[in-house]
Amino acid sequence: MKQREITGRTVLVLLIAFFAVVAGANAVLIRAATSTLGGVEVDSSYKAGLAFMREVTAAREQDARHWSVTAHFDKIGENANALTISVRDRAGAPVSGIAVDAKLGHPADARRDHAVALRSAELGLFKGTTDAEPAQWDLLIEIKRGDERLFRSKSRVVLK
Repeated sequence: MKQREITGRTVLVLLIAFFAVVAGANAVLIRAATSTLGGVEVDSSYKAGLAFMREVTAAREQDARHWSVTAHFDKIGENANALTISVRDRAGAPVSGIAVDAKLGHPADARRDHAVALRSAELGLFKGTTDAEPAQWDLLIEIKRGDERLFRSKSRVVLK
């Protein structure tokens, strides 16, 4: 068997082919990384840092209220769930004069978040439905009276 001689031209072609493969793989991975990650916890870390003390004060005021806020999901269809939120004060009485907002946030991709439109079913009881697919979600509940936020919670839930 005859051995092939390695020339300068062969080395040049192999070197160019090697770096072309590396550059192509990098381009594919960069495109995949920038197009698939949609989750950002905060838009501006600087603004979040400035708001930190307001959040600490709001959390202390929320704890002082001793409200009982419970959320419950019931499956009502293939990809449909009913959300029921109950809001009670420290004495166990329903809280009146409040507005409740709920959102299902995807833990890794903010583009998949779902707002849950809630309506008051009775005093202190709010109901809504969502078409979020079965998965793990972050349930964000905010309760306001006018422009003042009285309660905020974020908890991990699993929809089946």
